[in-house]
Amino acid sequence: MEIISFLLDFILHVDKHLEAFVQSYGMWVYALLFLIIFVETGVVVMPFLPGDSLLFVVGAMCGVGLMSYPLSVGLLFAAAVLGNQSNYTIGHYFGPKVFGWEDSRWFNKKAFDQAHAFYEKYGGITIVAARFMPFLRTFAPFVAGVAQMTRSRFTFFDVLGGALWVGGIVTVGYFFGNIPWVKLHLDKIIWAMILVPGLVVLYGAWKGRTKTA
Repeated sequence: MEIISFLLDFILHVDKHLEAFVQSYGMWVYALLFLIIFVETGVVVMPFLPGDSLLFVVGAMCGVGLMSYPLSVGLLFAAAVLGNQSNYTIGHYFGPKVFGWEDSRWFNKKAFDQAHAFYEKYGGITIVAARFMPFLRTFAPFVAGVAQMTRSRFTFFDVLGGALWVGGIVTVGYFFGNIPWVKLHLDKIIWAMILVPGLVVLYGAWKGRTKTA
């Protein structure tokens, strides 16, 4: 319970934790940020890390000179792209082994072919859009790997999505993160960044189920 409590406090007050880390450890903050973004996007079991709010706060800290904007964007972009590549590779390598291919009762050739066709046709927009959706961004590259989406196609949209996600949210934080009203209501903004995309995903899933019912 203590770990869960700490994670929740870190997510909701990431600005205070990050500022304290910068004051205590200086440049090591970049290594910590790289690790958090890489793990969130690159390890399937870590979907709860505060990617969006973290990027926003990084931008705000860059806006007041506590961190370097070019270094932050470049480093976190690399972490986001490499994380997705790692996640895709895990799915691509272990997916067939988990399902056991045609020799396993868990393997559904028709479902696999449909997933592969979906990711070849719509996987690009899925990979880009998932960047902005907590939890989904952790699983989308893994599923793309399981569905055997081609590496070259995945990489193109991985880079595009990573640039839009990191560059976009850090820049928004840079220009708006230090406005007094934003700083006062940052915890509510963080909750909105977590809950609104999640509700969109749930609504989309519900609409999909009603159409197929």
